[in-house]
Amino acid sequence: MDNPQQRSTLRIERKRFTFDLCENQRGPFLRIVEEVGGRQDAIVVPVSGLEQFREVLDGVIKRSKSLVQKQQDPTA
Repeated sequence: MDNPQQRSTLRIERKRFTFDLCENQRGPFLRIVEEVGGRQDAIVVPVSGLEQFREVLDGVIKRSKSLVQKQQDPTA
């Protein structure tokens, strides 16, 4: 049985993301659930891997900013 500790929800376009910090017999973890059109998909990240997860996500965010700039200014 999961023991929820904290929940945050975020809506982006037509998707809703729920971030649940939970704990069970195996230890603490973050569950991220994407809901769109009545369908749910989830990933679970053990707390021990959250720093690595954030580092990868930070890199993706940095790269995505350059892609957005490129779309806005195709001559760049």
